Amino acid sequence: MSRHAVLIYNPYAGTLLRKPEAFRSAMNILARSGMEVSPAPTTGPRTAAAIAREWMDKGVDLVIACGGDGTINEVAEALVGTATPLGILPGGTANVMALELGLGLKLDEAAEKLSRAVETRIAVARLTTGEVAPRYFLLMAGAGVDAQVIYHLSQPLKDRWGKFAYWIAASRQLGRSLAELDVTIDGETRRCSFALASRIRKYGGPIVVAPGAHLLHDHFEVVLFEGASTFRYLRYLLGVARGTLDGTAGVTIRRAQSVHLSCPDDVRVRLQLDGDYAGKLPATIEIVPDALTLLVPDSFRLET
Repeated sequence: MSRHAVLIYNPYAGTLLRKPEAFRSAMNILARSGMEVSPAPTTGPRTAAAIAREWMDKGVDLVIACGGDGTINEVAEALVGTATPLGILPGGTANVMALELGLGLKLDEAAEKLSRAVETRIAVARLTTGEVAPRYFLLMAGAGVDAQVIYHLSQPLKDRWGKFAYWIAASRQLGRSLAELDVTIDGETRRCSFALASRIRKYGGPIVVAPGAHLLHDHFEVVLFEGASTFRYLRYLLGVARGTLDGTAGVTIRRAQSVHLSCPDDVRVRLQLDGDYAGKLPATIEIVPDALTLLVPDSFRLET
């Protein structure tokens, strides 16, 4: 069936800057599958959602987002609560969403898989703080040490080293004392220095941190890491590498549909959302069921 799609892409995303021919090849693959594809570049940070709404007003049948996970999340926010499907293509630094869906990292292969993907209705998560309007997200929100790393991550470092820039920035935190926060789930409160509310299994690419999470479930997994010392995270990384994180002392993993994050008034704890800085605590994260139509490969649907 022929359909009109808009392909919203970040022209400064890592893959698109390095391999412009791959983007053209992906466009051709989608066109051969029967799509009429209109390319629409973003014009700066936080412009993708407005572009998506503009094209939906024009009556497109499908919105495709190509870029990093931040760009994809911006486009998804515009589609929440509508019937317009979202397709994604990897074009950024980490491409966590593309990896989670099984689309891979190569644009042409991902385009082939996307052309055969199936429309599936999914839940999304919503982040509410006192600073800005509520934001929706597909992947994860983190509070504490990872958001601190993202907040201080420089764009030149990210441009030069790609996903390794996050590890370089994280290594600079070693030896520092970490701010702690309180996480409340179902009336029970725990203290930690890093809280992750994840809709997906993997964190930052291939690392499995939330093994029971899945985009087709109506909940997220909350992973809590205790301790103000960064050296405790060396043990947590070992648990990740061995696949034994759930049994590692100081780590708690819980399924939830709502979680509240808070900290003392004299402590500043930052938030990240799908890899982008998202403000400070306090905050609430909750599931919004039946919120978005996503194109997913059949193989991903069979995993549930």
